[in-house]
Amino acid sequence: MQETMVKAYTGFHGYRDGSNVRAWLFRIMTNIWISSYRSAQRRVEEVLSADVAEVWPTPVRNPSAELAVLEEMGDDEVRDALQTLPEAQRLMIYYADVEGFRYKEIAEILDVPLGTVMSRLHRGRANLRALLMDFATARGYAA
Repeated sequence: MQETMVKAYTGFHGYRDGSNVRAWLFRIMTNIWISSYRSAQRRVEEVLSADVAEVWPTPVRNPSAELAVLEEMGDDEVRDALQTLPEAQRLMIYYADVEGFRYKEIAEILDVPLGTVMSRLHRGRANLRALLMDFATARGYAA
């Protein structure tokens, strides 16, 4: 977040009056994230010494079937499924489903037409659903 503000401050001359400030800042943040992601791909993987689940155990409850599958699946499978998607679809899913942006905001952040956002998001969700269904079928959760 600090790096985003520094880049925004130093690049304020590039801001156009009348444009969406939030979209401009998220575009800067997206570019920073993409750069750091790419540099992380070139580095050796780091391993944490303690697992978060061991530190904070989850309370006992009766989960729904969907939650049971997601808990069984784990973060690695979901992350792997997301990583197999094209970057454009992955970004759309992140902004819409994780960050909760409206389609119009995503279009402004990524500087693409609204129809492109809708089609990439639709295709990305369909592809992710298929990938996760394959995992669930392999584990006997779906027919």
